Amino acid sequence: MPEEITTYDGSLVLTTAKESPESFSKPLLHEEICDKDPTVIRGLLVKELDLGLEKDELVIGIDPGQRIGLSVFYYGKEIDSSIFTSVDELVLHVVNILAELKAKRKIVKVGNGNMGIARKITEMLNLKFCSHFELEFVDERKTSLKIKNQNQRGKRDMMSAKYITQREGYRHLILPLSRTG
Repeated sequence: MPEEITTYDGSLVLTTAKESPESFSKPLLHEEICDKDPTVIRGLLVKELDLGLEKDELVIGIDPGQRIGLSVFYYGKEIDSSIFTSVDELVLHVVNILAELKAKRKIVKVGNGNMGIARKITEMLNLKFCSHFELEFVDERKTSLKIKNQNQRGKRDMMSAKYITQREGYRHLILPLSRTG
């Protein structure tokens, strides 16, 4: 109940903006976040819960191919692991994450196994995301583990994307087209 918020001893409060107390020491989220993408919601929860995570980074790993693996780390915690079959859907999802989650550094790491798709992804990101981010092309050799029963709904592609987030590559700073002309 709204009148019980100030005495609540839990870790996080989800309430309406109208019922929100003016001063409150615990993490507080408003119900409007429920309209956001599930990955963004998980990211906001990780940030608000302040789990003692040091890195103020958003790292997105992409394993390009017929099935595109995606892994998203925010403040050092994995908040998304998914698979896409469309570059357009992937780019829209990544742009939404880049736009909604705030971080000092935003890094997109793309595996170099299929450079045709990798370049298409990076070009579309540059066109659709109107802010700067860092881009790395990462050597993705030995990121695909052998999994029983073939790929099991893209599990191998998602694991490859996770390994890509943990590798270093040649880094480019991508500036929005509005700044570069």
